[in-house]
Amino acid sequence: MNNNTNWILKGARVIDPVNNIDAVQDIYVRDGRIAAAEDMEGVDAQILNLDGYVVTPGLIDIHVHLRQPGKTDAETVRTGTMAAAAGGFTSIVAMPNTSPAADNAGAIQYLMNCAEKEGVVHVLPCGALSKGIQGEEMAPVGSLKAAGVVALSDDGKCIQNHSMMKNLVQYASQFSLPILDHCEDENLFAGGVMHEGYWSVLLGMKGIPSAAEELIVARNIILARTANWKIHMQHLSCKEAVELVRNARKQGIPVTAEATPHHIALTDVEIKKFDTNYKMNPPLRSEEDRLAVIEGLRDGSITVIATDHAPHTETAKMVEFDYAPFGIIGLETALPVTLTELYHKDYLSLPDLISKFTKGPAEILGLPIGSLSVGSVADITVIDTDVEHVIDKNNFYSKSRNTPFDGYQAKGRACATFVSGKCVYNILPENVR
Repeated sequence: MNNNTNWILKGARVIDPVNNIDAVQDIYVRDGRIAAAEDMEGVDAQILNLDGYVVTPGLIDIHVHLRQPGKTDAETVRTGTMAAAAGGFTSIVAMPNTSPAADNAGAIQYLMNCAEKEGVVHVLPCGALSKGIQGEEMAPVGSLKAAGVVALSDDGKCIQNHSMMKNLVQYASQFSLPILDHCEDENLFAGGVMHEGYWSVLLGMKGIPSAAEELIVARNIILARTANWKIHMQHLSCKEAVELVRNARKQGIPVTAEATPHHIALTDVEIKKFDTNYKMNPPLRSEEDRLAVIEGLRDGSITVIATDHAPHTETAKMVEFDYAPFGIIGLETALPVTLTELYHKDYLSLPDLISKFTKGPAEILGLPIGSLSVGSVADITVIDTDVEHVIDKNNFYSKSRNTPFDGYQAKGRACATFVSGKCVYNILPENVR
């Protein structure tokens, strides 16, 4: 790491979707903020010659599980934020399904204190929608807002009581807090462990139908329309849900959606390996669903890529498939996987891909992040889009190793990450420093 906060990043391809920039130019950083060239006169700045690299606003992950407090054997604020920096992320939204749940001001303050002491990237707290994430009683939305939350979610669970959810959307709108929802009808989910389809029948496993997601997405669209407030659909996985969001957005209903790298790159055929690192919720679905998610990213129906970084210990995952917890880590694999699967396969242009990691999440949160505007905090990611490498879970900063991408042949990755002008991750070769 480098404590210097004055930099001149020279000769890179700069992509800033917020400001519609895609050009070779220099980026100036003074005292941890983006500066104009004339502001650098007399400033002792470190120069990086980045010809051949791409410079973008710092990436934002709107969906991260840090596990602290409660499950620090799987992840901590320290290890999770180090993993984020290695993945090119400068801001992450921490989900509230910790133990105890982040459903009160004290829990939010604890997280913020940990982030200030141990974090290496910005940690944005998300408050619970319901007390204990039990879906039975509303959490104190006003005090959560006052404590500093940027959004509300019961991620990992989904509120089944439609009347309660309606009230929550109305309350959230009064406090300008977007709702991030894990869309799942629990009655249809009912003990499923993988996508309900050809492979679940063949393997004799209990399936999770796409309708479990589709029903709640439809519910949320109705509530967003009724309250005229933002509901964000987390980790869309099926074609029907993508189509619902597409049509709702065309009507001007304030809904958004995210896709994960694993739903972009993988399908339920992988479950035949019985490897629990392919078990996540929502599950890997069919090739038709995977292509529908990619099309949603292409046409702008899905504006965000998020990791749903969900660390679990090796012991927790090393059980029969039916009994393993859902979830995989993703902070250190998201950019390599999406560069490989979306950019290098010509599904998305590089500016469009970067927008899903910057402009998209920033707009949902309503925060002045995700750009390289002069005067803004210097959160910056340096990317090599063409370097070929094999993902090795043993090199991760995350405390956990539950990834299906170990051994994946990737093209592209983050090479340096700056948070408030401080270089917190750097694998650039010596000749550019």
